[in-house]
Amino acid sequence: MQYNTKTYITLLTLILIGTSACKKTQVSVDDAEEIVSPTTGTRSQFTLDSIFLYAKQVYLWNDALPSYAAFNPRQKYVGIGSDITTFRNELFDISQLKINAATGSPYELPVYFENPKYSNLQVGRSIPGSTAGIGIPSTAVLTSKIIPSGKKTVAYLALGSFPSLSSSKAALDQAFVELAAANPKDIVIDLRGNGGGYLETAEYVADLIIPASLNGKVMYSEVFNQAMQNGTAPILKHQPYLDANGKTAVYNGRNATMADVDYTIAGNTYKFNKKGSLQTIQSVYFIVSGNTASASEMLISSLKPYFDVKLIGEKTYGKPVGFFGINIDQYSVFLSSFLIKNANGWSDYFTGMQPDIAIKSLENPVLGDPNESCLSAALELINGIKKLAVSKLATTDKITVNRTGLSQPTVVESFMLENRLRLRK
Repeated sequence: MQYNTKTYITLLTLILIGTSACKKTQVSVDDAEEIVSPTTGTRSQFTLDSIFLYAKQVYLWNDALPSYAAFNPRQKYVGIGSDITTFRNELFDISQLKINAATGSPYELPVYFENPKYSNLQVGRSIPGSTAGIGIPSTAVLTSKIIPSGKKTVAYLALGSFPSLSSSKAALDQAFVELAAANPKDIVIDLRGNGGGYLETAEYVADLIIPASLNGKVMYSEVFNQAMQNGTAPILKHQPYLDANGKTAVYNGRNATMADVDYTIAGNTYKFNKKGSLQTIQSVYFIVSGNTASASEMLISSLKPYFDVKLIGEKTYGKPVGFFGINIDQYSVFLSSFLIKNANGWSDYFTGMQPDIAIKSLENPVLGDPNESCLSAALELINGIKKLAVSKLATTDKITVNRTGLSQPTVVESFMLENRLRLRK
Protein backbone atom coordinates (compact mmCIF):
# COMPACT_ATOMS: atom_id res chain seq x y z
CA MET A 1 0.00 0.00 0.00
CA GLN A 2 1.04 3.63 -0.43
CA TYR A 3 0.17 6.72 1.53
CA ASN A 4 -1.67 9.66 0.07
CA THR A 5 1.09 12.12 0.96
CA LYS A 6 4.87 11.94 0.53
CA THR A 7 8.12 13.86 1.63
CA TYR A 8 11.85 13.93 2.00
CA ILE A 9 11.47 12.76 5.56
CA THR A 10 8.85 9.93 5.31
CA LEU A 11 7.03 7.77 7.83
CA LEU A 12 7.37 8.28 11.58
CA THR A 13 6.29 5.48 13.88
CA LEU A 14 5.37 5.00 17.52
CA ILE A 15 7.24 2.62 19.78
CA LEU A 16 8.60 3.05 23.28
CA ILE A 17 11.96 1.41 23.87
CA GLY A 18 13.85 1.34 27.12
CA THR A 19 11.42 3.14 29.41
CA SER A 20 12.10 0.80 32.31
CA ALA A 21 15.03 1.58 34.60
CA CYS A 22 15.89 -2.08 35.03
CA LYS A 23 14.78 -4.01 31.98
CA LYS A 24 14.36 -3.36 28.26
CA THR A 25 12.75 -4.74 25.15
CA GLN A 26 15.48 -6.68 23.39
CA VAL A 27 16.57 -4.79 20.28
CA SER A 28 19.70 -6.75 19.47
CA VAL A 29 21.00 -6.95 15.95
CA ASP A 30 19.95 -10.58 15.64
CA ASP A 31 22.89 -12.76 14.58
CA ALA A 32 24.90 -9.89 13.08
CA GLU A 33 26.73 -9.21 16.37
CA GLU A 34 28.69 -11.55 18.59
CA ILE A 35 27.83 -9.36 21.58
CA VAL A 36 24.55 -7.46 21.81
CA SER A 37 23.51 -4.78 24.23
CA PRO A 38 22.81 -5.76 27.85
CA THR A 39 19.23 -6.44 28.91
CA THR A 40 19.52 -4.45 32.15
CA GLY A 41 20.59 -0.90 32.84
CA THR A 42 19.37 2.65 33.14
CA ARG A 43 16.91 4.35 30.84
CA SER A 44 19.73 6.48 29.41
CA GLN A 45 21.88 3.42 28.76
CA PHE A 46 19.04 1.71 26.89
CA THR A 47 18.63 4.78 24.68
CA LEU A 48 22.36 4.88 23.94
CA ASP A 49 22.20 1.21 22.98
CA SER A 50 19.14 1.68 20.77
CA ILE A 51 20.57 4.64 18.84
CA PHE A 52 23.64 2.62 17.92
CA LEU A 53 21.81 -0.63 17.19
CA TYR A 54 19.29 1.07 14.92
CA ALA A 55 22.14 2.80 13.10
CA LYS A 56 23.90 -0.55 12.72
CA GLN A 57 21.04 -1.78 10.55
CA VAL A 58 19.25 1.30 9.19
CA TYR A 59 22.00 3.88 8.59
CA LEU A 60 22.88 4.39 4.94
CA TRP A 61 26.60 3.99 5.66
CA ASN A 62 26.27 1.21 8.24
CA ASP A 63 29.26 -0.57 6.70
CA ALA A 64 31.48 1.97 8.49
CA LEU A 65 30.10 1.16 11.94
CA PRO A 66 32.07 -1.13 14.28
CA SER A 67 30.49 -3.84 16.42
CA TYR A 68 28.46 -2.90 19.46
CA ALA A 69 31.24 -4.21 21.70
CA ALA A 70 33.87 -2.08 19.94
CA PHE A 71 31.72 1.06 19.98
CA ASN A 72 30.60 0.42 23.58
CA PRO A 73 28.19 3.36 23.89
CA ARG A 74 27.52 2.92 27.59
CA GLN A 75 31.18 3.39 28.48
CA LYS A 76 31.98 5.86 25.69
CA TYR A 77 29.36 8.41 26.77
CA VAL A 78 29.29 8.03 30.55
CA GLY A 79 29.18 11.31 32.47
CA ILE A 80 29.17 13.61 29.40
CA GLY A 81 26.21 15.76 30.44
CA SER A 82 22.45 15.82 30.03
CA ASP A 83 20.74 12.95 28.26
CA ILE A 84 19.94 14.94 25.12
CA THR A 85 23.55 16.17 24.86
CA THR A 86 24.83 12.64 25.32
CA PHE A 87 22.52 11.17 22.69
CA ARG A 88 23.34 13.88 20.16
CA ASN A 89 27.05 13.36 20.77
CA GLU A 90 26.61 9.68 20.05
CA LEU A 91 24.69 10.36 16.83
CA PHE A 92 27.33 12.86 15.76
CA ASP A 93 30.13 10.34 16.28
CA ILE A 94 28.23 7.70 14.32
CA SER A 95 27.68 10.15 11.47
CA GLN A 96 31.38 10.99 11.14
CA LEU A 97 32.60 7.42 10.59
CA LYS A 98 31.95 7.11 6.85
CA ILE A 99 34.45 9.08 4.77
CA ASN A 100 33.70 10.39 1.29
CA ALA A 101 36.71 9.27 -0.75
CA ALA A 102 36.24 12.18 -3.14
CA THR A 103 36.71 14.78 -0.40
CA GLY A 104 38.56 12.96 2.37
CA SER A 105 35.93 14.22 4.83
CA PRO A 106 32.85 12.56 6.36
CA TYR A 107 29.73 12.49 4.21
CA GLU A 108 27.98 14.16 7.14
CA LEU A 109 30.62 16.81 7.75
CA PRO A 110 28.71 19.34 9.88
CA VAL A 111 27.36 22.61 8.62
CA TYR A 112 26.23 23.60 12.09
CA PHE A 113 28.90 22.98 14.70
CA GLU A 114 28.85 19.47 16.20
CA ASN A 115 25.71 18.53 14.26
CA PRO A 116 25.67 15.98 11.42
CA LYS A 117 24.88 17.51 8.06
CA TYR A 118 21.85 15.26 7.61
CA SER A 119 21.04 12.95 10.55
CA ASN A 120 19.50 14.46 13.66
CA LEU A 121 17.84 13.69 16.96
CA GLN A 122 14.93 15.64 18.39
CA VAL A 123 13.13 15.65 21.69
CA GLY A 124 9.55 14.49 21.35
CA ARG A 125 7.85 11.57 19.69
CA SER A 126 6.41 12.25 16.28
CA ILE A 127 3.44 10.97 14.33
CA PRO A 128 2.81 10.92 10.57
CA GLY A 129 1.69 14.24 9.15
CA SER A 130 3.14 16.34 11.99
CA THR A 131 6.06 18.73 11.74
CA ALA A 132 9.29 18.81 13.69
CA GLY A 133 11.89 21.54 13.77
CA ILE A 134 11.60 24.64 11.62
CA GLY A 135 8.64 24.85 9.27
CA ILE A 136 9.00 25.83 5.63
CA PRO A 137 7.30 28.83 4.04
CA SER A 138 3.75 28.08 2.95
CA THR A 139 3.99 29.74 -0.49
CA ALA A 140 5.14 27.70 -3.46
CA VAL A 141 4.78 30.18 -6.36
CA LEU A 142 6.41 33.52 -5.61
CA THR A 143 6.43 34.87 -9.17
CA SER A 144 5.71 33.49 -12.64
CA LYS A 145 5.86 35.31 -15.96
CA ILE A 146 6.79 35.15 -19.61
CA ILE A 147 9.87 37.22 -20.48
CA PRO A 148 10.56 38.24 -24.11
CA SER A 149 14.35 38.14 -24.49
CA GLY A 150 16.02 38.71 -27.84
CA LYS A 151 14.38 36.29 -30.23
CA LYS A 152 13.40 34.01 -27.37
CA THR A 153 10.28 33.64 -25.27
CA VAL A 154 11.40 32.55 -21.82
CA ALA A 155 9.26 31.17 -18.99
CA TYR A 156 10.23 32.27 -15.48
CA LEU A 157 9.04 30.69 -12.26
CA ALA A 158 10.23 31.47 -8.72
CA LEU A 159 9.42 28.77 -6.16
CA GLY A 160 9.81 29.72 -2.51
CA SER A 161 9.33 26.20 -1.17
CA PHE A 162 7.50 22.93 -1.75
CA PRO A 163 4.55 23.00 0.68
CA SER A 164 2.01 20.19 0.69
CA LEU A 165 0.57 19.55 -2.74
CA SER A 166 -2.97 20.10 -1.49
CA SER A 167 -2.08 23.67 -0.52
CA SER A 168 -0.03 24.53 -3.61
CA LYS A 169 -1.52 22.57 -6.53
CA ALA A 170 -3.96 25.30 -7.61
CA ALA A 171 -1.27 27.99 -7.74
CA LEU A 172 1.13 25.71 -9.61
CA ASP A 173 -1.53 24.69 -12.13
CA GLN A 174 -2.50 28.30 -12.79
CA ALA A 175 1.12 29.38 -13.24
CA PHE A 176 1.83 26.63 -15.76
CA VAL A 177 -1.40 27.29 -17.70
CA GLU A 178 -0.19 30.85 -18.23
CA LEU A 179 3.36 29.76 -19.12
CA ALA A 180 2.16 27.07 -21.53
CA ALA A 181 0.17 29.61 -23.54
CA ALA A 182 3.42 31.15 -24.82
CA ASN A 183 4.92 27.79 -25.91
CA PRO A 184 8.36 28.56 -24.44
CA LYS A 185 11.33 26.30 -25.17
CA ASP A 186 13.34 27.62 -22.22
CA ILE A 187 12.31 27.92 -18.58
CA VAL A 188 14.15 29.58 -15.69
CA ILE A 189 13.23 28.16 -12.29
CA ASP A 190 14.38 30.29 -9.37
CA LEU A 191 15.19 28.09 -6.37
CA ARG A 192 17.75 30.30 -4.66
CA GLY A 193 15.76 30.48 -1.41
CA ASN A 194 14.06 27.10 -1.66
CA GLY A 195 15.24 24.80 1.14
CA GLY A 196 12.97 21.93 0.15
CA GLY A 197 9.71 20.56 1.49
CA TYR A 198 7.37 17.89 0.22
CA LEU A 199 8.85 15.62 -2.41
CA GLU A 200 5.35 15.00 -3.74
CA THR A 201 5.12 18.69 -4.64
CA ALA A 202 8.57 18.75 -6.22
CA GLU A 203 7.59 15.70 -8.26
CA TYR A 204 4.43 17.49 -9.38
CA VAL A 205 6.49 20.45 -10.60
CA ALA A 206 8.69 18.05 -12.59
CA ASP A 207 5.57 16.51 -14.14
CA LEU A 208 4.33 19.97 -15.14
CA ILE A 209 7.64 20.74 -16.90
CA ILE A 210 8.17 17.54 -18.88
CA PRO A 211 6.56 16.66 -22.22
CA ALA A 212 4.21 13.69 -22.38
CA SER A 213 6.92 11.71 -24.19
CA LEU A 214 8.67 11.22 -20.81
CA ASN A 215 5.68 9.50 -19.23
CA GLY A 216 6.84 6.33 -17.46
CA LYS A 217 10.52 7.32 -17.51
CA VAL A 218 12.40 7.18 -14.21
CA MET A 219 12.39 10.41 -12.25
CA TYR A 220 14.49 9.20 -9.31
CA SER A 221 15.01 6.27 -6.96
CA GLU A 222 15.57 6.00 -3.23
CA VAL A 223 18.36 3.50 -2.53
CA PHE A 224 18.67 1.99 0.95
CA ASN A 225 21.62 0.01 2.31
CA GLN A 226 21.92 -3.63 1.27
CA ALA A 227 20.49 -5.07 4.49
CA MET A 228 17.40 -2.89 4.16
CA GLN A 229 16.96 -3.90 0.52
CA ASN A 230 17.31 -7.57 1.42
CA GLY A 231 14.81 -7.31 4.27
CA THR A 232 17.44 -8.26 6.85
CA ALA A 233 17.02 -5.37 9.29
CA PRO A 234 15.02 -7.17 12.02
CA ILE A 235 15.36 -4.32 14.50
CA LEU A 236 12.63 -2.50 12.56
CA LYS A 237 10.13 -5.03 13.93
CA HIS A 238 10.07 -2.78 16.98
CA GLN A 239 8.67 0.14 14.95
CA PRO A 240 4.99 -0.18 13.90
CA TYR A 241 3.89 0.78 10.41
CA LEU A 242 0.93 3.15 10.30
CA ASP A 243 -1.62 3.55 7.54
CA ALA A 244 -2.80 6.78 5.89
CA ASN A 245 -5.05 7.51 8.87
CA GLY A 246 -2.28 7.06 11.41
CA LYS A 247 -3.60 3.64 12.43
CA THR A 248 -1.65 0.42 12.69
CA ALA A 249 -1.91 -1.50 9.41
CA VAL A 250 -2.48 -5.24 9.08
CA TYR A 251 0.06 -7.33 7.16
CA ASN A 252 -0.26 -11.13 6.73
CA GLY A 253 -2.83 -11.25 9.51
CA ARG A 254 -0.82 -9.28 12.09
CA ASN A 255 0.05 -5.70 12.85
CA ALA A 256 2.51 -4.41 10.27
CA THR A 257 5.93 -3.12 11.29
CA MET A 258 8.63 -1.17 9.54
CA ALA A 259 10.39 -4.49 8.89
CA ASP A 260 7.53 -5.30 6.47
CA VAL A 261 8.25 -2.28 4.26
CA ASP A 262 9.55 -2.74 0.72
CA TYR A 263 13.03 -1.15 0.72
CA THR A 264 14.05 -2.47 -2.72
CA ILE A 265 15.13 -0.08 -5.47
CA ALA A 266 12.23 -1.22 -7.66
CA GLY A 267 9.78 -0.53 -4.84
CA ASN A 268 11.15 2.97 -4.31
CA THR A 269 11.52 4.21 -7.86
CA TYR A 270 9.34 7.14 -8.91
CA LYS A 271 8.43 7.82 -12.54
CA PHE A 272 7.20 10.79 -14.53
CA ASN A 273 3.48 11.24 -15.05
CA LYS A 274 2.80 14.29 -17.21
CA LYS A 275 0.62 17.00 -15.72
CA GLY A 276 -0.69 20.16 -17.37
CA SER A 277 -0.47 21.34 -20.97
CA LEU A 278 3.12 22.61 -21.23
CA GLN A 279 4.84 20.44 -23.88
CA THR A 280 7.55 22.63 -25.39
CA ILE A 281 10.38 22.90 -22.83
CA GLN A 282 13.79 21.84 -24.11
CA SER A 283 16.17 23.60 -21.71
CA VAL A 284 15.87 24.28 -17.98
CA TYR A 285 17.89 26.93 -16.14
CA PHE A 286 17.95 26.90 -12.35
CA ILE A 287 18.91 29.91 -10.22
CA VAL A 288 20.41 28.46 -7.04
CA SER A 289 22.23 29.31 -3.82
CA GLY A 290 23.54 27.67 -0.64
CA ASN A 291 19.93 27.60 0.55
CA THR A 292 18.80 25.43 -2.38
CA ALA A 293 18.45 22.02 -0.78
CA SER A 294 16.79 18.63 -0.56
CA ALA A 295 13.61 18.49 -2.69
CA SER A 296 14.91 21.42 -4.77
CA GLU A 297 18.08 19.48 -5.56
CA MET A 298 16.03 16.39 -6.33
CA LEU A 299 14.09 18.40 -8.91
CA ILE A 300 17.31 19.58 -10.55
CA SER A 301 18.87 16.11 -10.50
CA SER A 302 15.79 14.34 -11.86
CA LEU A 303 15.64 16.60 -14.94
CA LYS A 304 19.34 16.36 -15.80
CA PRO A 305 19.11 13.10 -17.79
CA TYR A 306 16.39 14.48 -20.04
CA PHE A 307 17.00 18.21 -20.54
CA ASP A 308 19.78 20.68 -21.17
CA VAL A 309 20.06 21.81 -17.53
CA LYS A 310 22.21 24.75 -16.41
CA LEU A 311 22.70 26.27 -12.95
CA ILE A 312 23.22 29.96 -12.27
CA GLY A 313 24.14 31.47 -8.91
CA GLU A 314 25.96 29.84 -5.98
CA LYS A 315 26.70 26.26 -5.00
CA THR A 316 23.69 24.41 -3.56
CA TYR A 317 23.53 22.91 -0.07
CA GLY A 318 24.11 19.28 -1.07
CA LYS A 319 21.55 16.82 0.29
CA PRO A 320 21.14 13.68 -1.83
CA VAL A 321 19.89 11.63 1.13
CA GLY A 322 16.62 11.05 2.94
CA PHE A 323 15.41 9.37 6.10
CA PHE A 324 12.43 8.25 8.14
CA GLY A 325 11.88 8.81 11.81
CA ILE A 326 12.59 6.19 14.48
CA ASN A 327 11.04 6.75 17.89
CA ILE A 328 13.29 5.71 20.78
CA ASP A 329 11.87 6.42 24.22
CA GLN A 330 10.92 10.13 24.15
CA TYR A 331 13.10 11.00 21.14
CA SER A 332 12.77 10.94 17.36
CA VAL A 333 15.95 9.89 15.58
CA PHE A 334 16.44 10.61 11.88
CA LEU A 335 19.27 8.48 10.50
CA SER A 336 20.33 9.12 6.91
CA SER A 337 18.79 6.05 5.33
CA PHE A 338 18.73 6.28 1.54
CA LEU A 339 20.40 7.94 -1.43
CA ILE A 340 18.31 9.87 -3.95
CA LYS A 341 19.56 8.83 -7.40
CA ASN A 342 18.36 10.11 -10.77
CA ALA A 343 17.73 7.99 -13.86
CA ASN A 344 21.47 7.92 -14.59
CA GLY A 345 22.22 6.70 -11.07
CA TRP A 346 23.75 10.04 -10.09
CA SER A 347 23.66 11.25 -6.50
CA ASP A 348 27.15 12.67 -5.98
CA TYR A 349 26.31 16.16 -4.80
CA PHE A 350 27.06 15.78 -1.11
CA THR A 351 29.05 19.02 -1.12
CA GLY A 352 26.51 20.78 -3.33
CA MET A 353 25.93 21.27 -7.04
CA GLN A 354 28.35 23.74 -8.60
CA PRO A 355 26.79 26.46 -10.80
CA ASP A 356 27.63 26.66 -14.48
CA ILE A 357 27.57 30.45 -14.15
CA ALA A 358 28.71 31.56 -10.70
CA ILE A 359 27.11 34.78 -9.50
CA LYS A 360 26.56 35.96 -5.95
CA SER A 361 22.92 36.94 -5.55
CA LEU A 362 21.69 40.02 -3.73
CA GLU A 363 20.03 39.42 -0.36
CA ASN A 364 16.64 40.65 -1.56
CA PRO A 365 16.56 40.28 -5.35
CA VAL A 366 13.61 41.52 -7.37
CA LEU A 367 12.29 38.20 -8.61
CA GLY A 368 11.45 38.14 -12.29
CA ASP A 369 13.33 41.36 -13.10
CA PRO A 370 15.30 40.71 -16.31
CA ASN A 371 17.98 43.12 -15.05
CA GLU A 372 18.53 41.24 -11.78
CA SER A 373 22.02 39.71 -11.88
CA CYS A 374 21.17 36.01 -11.81
CA LEU A 375 18.18 36.19 -14.14
CA SER A 376 20.10 38.49 -16.46
CA ALA A 377 22.92 35.93 -16.65
CA ALA A 378 20.40 33.16 -17.37
CA LEU A 379 18.84 35.18 -20.20
CA GLU A 380 22.27 35.93 -21.67
CA LEU A 381 23.10 32.23 -21.53
CA ILE A 382 19.81 31.37 -23.24
CA ASN A 383 20.53 33.89 -25.99
CA GLY A 384 24.12 32.72 -26.47
CA ILE A 385 25.62 35.97 -25.17
CA LYS A 386 27.18 34.61 -21.97
CA LYS A 387 29.57 31.65 -22.17
CA LEU A 388 30.05 28.91 -19.58
CA ALA A 389 33.76 29.55 -19.12
CA VAL A 390 33.22 31.65 -16.01
CA SER A 391 35.36 31.19 -12.90
CA LYS A 392 33.53 29.88 -9.86
CA LEU A 393 33.11 32.05 -6.81
CA ALA A 394 35.70 31.37 -4.14
CA THR A 395 32.97 31.52 -1.52
CA THR A 396 31.20 28.54 -3.06
CA ASP A 397 34.13 26.15 -3.22
CA LYS A 398 33.52 24.48 0.12
CA ILE A 399 31.69 24.71 3.41
CA THR A 400 34.00 25.51 6.29
CA VAL A 401 33.11 24.33 9.76
CA ASN A 402 33.07 26.81 12.60
CA ARG A 403 32.98 24.93 15.89
CA THR A 404 31.84 28.02 17.79
CA GLY A 405 28.93 29.04 15.62
CA LEU A 406 27.31 28.80 12.22
CA SER A 407 29.22 28.12 9.04
CA GLN A 408 28.49 29.66 5.67
CA PRO A 409 26.61 29.06 3.53
CA THR A 410 23.74 27.91 5.71
CA VAL A 411 20.38 26.48 4.87
CA VAL A 412 17.13 26.53 6.80
CA GLU A 413 15.80 23.04 6.26
CA SER A 414 12.41 21.96 7.45
CA PHE A 415 11.11 18.69 8.76
CA MET A 416 7.78 18.50 7.02
CA LEU A 417 6.56 14.94 7.25
CA GLU A 418 4.75 12.87 4.66
CA ASN A 419 4.26 9.16 4.42
CA ARG A 420 6.06 7.44 1.54
CA LEU A 421 6.98 3.89 2.36
CA ARG A 422 5.01 0.90 1.10
CA LEU A 423 4.60 -2.59 2.47
CA ARG A 424 6.07 -5.54 0.58
CA LYS A 425 3.59 -7.29 -1.69
